[in-house]
Order: sequence, then structure tokens, then C-alpha cells
Amino acid sequence: MDQLTAHLDRGWDHIQRGDAQGAEASARRALELDAQSPEAFNLLGYASAMRGDYDTAIESYRQAIALDDTYLEAMLNAAEVFLHPLREYDDALEMCAQALDLAETKDELVDTLLLEFDALTGKHEHDRAAALAGRFPPGPYENPVHGFLVGRAHYEVGSYEKALPLIEEAVRQMPDHPEAWYYLGLLREEHGDRVAATDALLRSRELELGLAPPPWSLSTETFRATIRRVVESLEPRLQAFLRRDEIYVAELPGVELVVDGVDPHALLLLDAVSGEPPTARLIVYQRNVERLVASVDEIEDETRTALEQEITAYFLGGEAPPDGRVLN
Repeated sequence: MDQLTAHLDRGWDHIQRGDAQGAEASARRALELDAQSPEAFNLLGYASAMRGDYDTAIESYRQAIALDDTYLEAMLNAAEVFLHPLREYDDALEMCAQALDLAETKDELVDTLLLEFDALTGKHEHDRAAALAGRFPPGPYENPVHGFLVGRAHYEVGSYEKALPLIEEAVRQMPDHPEAWYYLGLLREEHGDRVAATDALLRSRELELGLAPPPWSLSTETFRATIRRVVESLEPRLQAFLRRDEIYVAELPGVELVVDGVDPHALLLLDAVSGEPPTARLIVYQRNVERLVASVDEIEDETRTALEQEITAYFLGGEAPPDGRVLN
């Protein structure tokens, strides 16, 4: 094994262990040996994305593609960064279009189509997303994660009959996958089996509690302080509906709430609505918020948007969820 390959292999070992700094160091050592190595730039991009340095990640992926315009992995990695942290959906679609021309295997095609699907749903182009869902190759899939993700995509466009067998198979193959159980619960509910749906959603919740939080996760006190800043930043007319001395933080909705119909992925809950004018106490679910965002910097914007929407819907003429509960 030559030195360049050794550094690259060591870098991906660091990635597997969650050591972004170690991976970046290996990538830079590889570039010292070969400044034109697309593989080294791809590794550097991946390590940068892990650290939250998305601009460097994209720059590195673009450099890898410039050096090798058939580098499918770098294109898919770039599309992933454009999608989820950056939400630059047109750029993600551009990368997917390049990747589709290169995808040869079933796995490569599924990876590319899934990213394109997410970009279209991010742009709220639901008709195009539904049409794309019809292009997924049929199962079974060698990679059980692909089966889950394709099933989830079918669920998102309302193709429940196509989604159900894929999600059921994902649960069978990945019994510790909380998202697979979550979507199984949603599908069982669509089929009118509330008891089985609740069992699946509770299993999802239990598995979620066993996962490690993201490395940038805030302490409970810091998260609570962040939520208080969000409340203070609301328009006064919206703040008036919240009891400022009753703002709470929990990891996830409690078992009793899920049994009563609250979505275990709910971001927040407006509870105990009473009085004239009516007010509510606020409970925010930290794990669900942190699952939604890509970094600490996004927490305030996401929770502010969710809170504004739910207060407006409940108190200012929108359709209220039952008992003041925020279901998603």
C-alpha cells in the first residue's frame, strides 16, 4: 500500500469513528503527497461537512469533481450538503442531474433518485416528486436502508400501498431503526389500526431515547435559555398567548401523550389552554428539534417558525389541533 492510499484509508477510519479533525488531517497529508488527488478532496469535503464547515465541504467536492468529472461519490456527497444543511435545492438538483448520467448500478441509481426526491420536496414541487417516486427501481433492495428510504418517499407522496411492504421489511431487517418504526406507525394509522400504530410509535420513541444526541447538542439549561430567547423575539401579540413563567423542555413527548395521539416527532406542545384571553404553557422537545436542524445555529430559526405557526393556527383563526396539542 502506498502512502497516499494509507492516508486516505486512515482518514475514512477516522470518519467511521466520528473523528472529523483526524480525517481532515489525513486528507491534508494526502494532498501534500498528491495535490491533484480527487479522492483526497472528497475526503476533505466529508470531514469538513462533519465539522459543520459546509462552504469548505462544497469547495472540496467541486475540486474533486473538477479533477475527475466521473466522480459519482463526490457528486452525491455535494448534493447531500446542498440539501440538508444548506437547503440550496437547485444546486442539489444540478448535482443529481450530473450523477444520474453516471449511475450504473441499482444502488447508485437509488442513491441519486433519493437525493433528487428530497430536493423536489424541499422545493414543495410535490407533483414532480410524486412522478420521480415512480422511477425507483422495484425491490427487494440489497441495502435495507434503501428499502426504508424508498418506502418513506412513497409514504410522503401518498402511495401508502407501495410504502407499507417496504417499511415492514425495513423494520424486519433493522429492528433497532427508530425511523422505520415511526413510519410503520404512520402507515398503520392510515390503515385504521390505531392500537398497532401506537405500539409502533412507542417503539420508535423508545429507540430514539437510546440514540446519542448530535455532538453539538446543547445542555438542557442552554436549550431552555435558547427557547426563552425565541419566545422573547416573537411579536408581542403572539407572546401574549404564552405563559412566560411556564416554558419547559423535555427530550420527547411522554408515553401518555403518544398514547393519546400526540406525534412522537412533535417539536412543541401548547398545553393547558385556559383563561380569557386564553394562554398556554409551552413544552419544547429538544431531541425532535435537534433532529430537524443541522447545527446549533438553526435551532432558534426553526423553533421560532414552528411556534409562530402553531400560535397563529390555534389562537388566531386557524384550525386548532385537539386539546391545543401540536402534532408536528
